[in-house]
Amino acid sequence: MIAYLKGTLDSKTPALVVVECGGVGYECLIPLSTYDRLPATGRDVKLLTCHVVREDAQTLYGFASEDERKTFELMMSVSGVGPKLALAVLSGLTAGELQLAIAEGNAKRLAMVKGIGRKTAERIVVELKDKVNPIEALAGGKAAAGDAARGAVLRDAMLALTALGFSEDTARQQVQRVLEADPSIADTETLIRRALAGK
Repeated sequence: MIAYLKGTLDSKTPALVVVECGGVGYECLIPLSTYDRLPATGRDVKLLTCHVVREDAQTLYGFASEDERKTFELMMSVSGVGPKLALAVLSGLTAGELQLAIAEGNAKRLAMVKGIGRKTAERIVVELKDKVNPIEALAGGKAAAGDAARGAVLRDAMLALTALGFSEDTARQQVQRVLEADPSIADTETLIRRALAGK
């Protein structure tokens, strides 16, 4: 099992990279989200990998973050979803957006990704709904949208609401409702107070 590659980025395309490690070039298939974070060719790079062995091939899939790799492996646990389809989904959605769509049961969002039909999208949602934490998914979805601080505020507010007795789904809905009404809220305390007021 190859856990990661650390070496020099020899070449890159939006779907494939070659990383030279100790004089050996390793070919790795990657999602677009990883391609966006790669350095220039000739620079040092570290990619987390998933090594898939089949009867007729051994393939390395590379990821810029542990979250991407875990989401890829989670996708492959769905019946009928292989590594190529899992990679296509991660190229169409970030790991955070994918987890949020699953947590919300939003099969339509998944079906918008090229190569994913309605039935496959519904199967992904059904099979993975219990494996995705809705609190982390909402916070991760916001962080993936480029606002890590906001993701932390959302996570803390939802954890506080669940500690006060709200179900995870209700806490998520309350937080989303408050933020849709006032997107400028930037602190946990205000978010919790408004969510409680709108109970």
